[in-house]
Formats: sequence, C-alpha cells, structure tokens
Amino acid sequence: MDLLRQSLGCLLIVASLSPTALSMQFELRSGQMKCISEDIHEKSISVGKYFVVNPNEDHPLPDSHKITAKMVSPKWNTLHEAVKVEAGEFSFTAFETGDYFTCISAVDHKPETTLTIDFVWMSGVHSAASKDWSKVPKRSQVKMMELSVKRLFDTVESIHDEMYYLRDREAEMQELNRSTNSKMAWFSFLSLGVCLSVAGLQFWHLKSFFEKKKLI
Repeated sequence: MDLLRQSLGCLLIVASLSPTALSMQFELRSGQMKCISEDIHEKSISVGKYFVVNPNEDHPLPDSHKITAKMVSPKWNTLHEAVKVEAGEFSFTAFETGDYFTCISAVDHKPETTLTIDFVWMSGVHSAASKDWSKVPKRSQVKMMELSVKRLFDTVESIHDEMYYLRDREAEMQELNRSTNSKMAWFSFLSLGVCLSVAGLQFWHLKSFFEKKKLI
C-alpha cells in the first residue's frame, strides 16, 4: 500500500507538470494527411486554431500551401470543415464523451512541397468567452489538470486491482498444485497396490501350475 501511495504521488507530480493544451508543429507533404485525436468529456468546451507557417513572410502563401481541415466527433459527425485554406479556428461543446479527431491534409501539388503546420487544441474550457485566446489557457488549466489527475488515478487504481487479481490467481494456482500433488500421491500408492496385487496373483498362478504338473 505504501508503494502504491508513493507511485500515486509521483504520478500526481508528473500530472502537475504536464501541459494543459495540445500544441504542436508538424510537417506535411503535398497530398498527405495527419490526424490528431483528443479524449474529451461530455459538456466540455474545446477551442483550436491552425495555420500554415509562411516560409517567406514578405510574400503571400502560394497555392501549393493550402490545407483542408476536418474535425469529427466519436460518432463521425462533422464539427468543423475548411477546404483549401491557410488558417482556421474551431470551437464546440462536446455532446458525448470519447475520442474527437482533427484531420489536416495538404493539397495535392506538383512539384511536391512540404508545409509546416502550427496546431493548437485546448479543451475543458467552461466559458462562453472561450474564443478569447489570451484567457483560454488560464481558464482551462484547472480542468485539464483535473482530468489528467483523474486519468492517472484511474490508471493507478487499475494497476492496484490487477495486482490483487494476480495475487488471487497465484493463490489459486498454489492450491491447485497442492491438490494435484495430493491426488498424484494417492494415485501412486494405488498404482503400487495394483502392481503388487498383480504380481501376487501371477506368483500364485505359477505356483499352482507347477504343483499340478508336479514340478515342485
């Protein structure tokens, strides 16, 4: 139990240091797609934004640097969709708990080019003003930490239950081994008795045969 508490404490420290929002930068080649998933609880508000990084800020993005973005719910209902854009934002309130997916694909272009995408996705915001990006991180931090801690606690609880299950299985196997050894011992004694009985009968039969033949 002490080990379990120590493990939980370590996990809580890790959770407190974990980021409260999904923020990444990745590369996409022409015609390729990348999907990002997030486990979101019902009634949580999510906001996000994405844009193509301009490799030359002095000039507008060329047609080759366009993307198509689509977000779907766990039941594959479309929540956001934008076709051949340079940037976009989305916000929604989750109406079911599960994995929500955002897929971003680069337009098919020849010659092939590589795009750099900036992507930010924050959830757990319970405010009508969630589109105020300067305030979103502060408002989402407590909720995201709460969800992270809950997930870690559920993981530790699952490990704890698994340890008890394995201990019970070990006890059952030990009892089975004892029972099997006891049965094998009785079977060995029974086999020895049968062998001795058969040997005795054979000896009696041979003795009777030789006596009848007057060989002994």
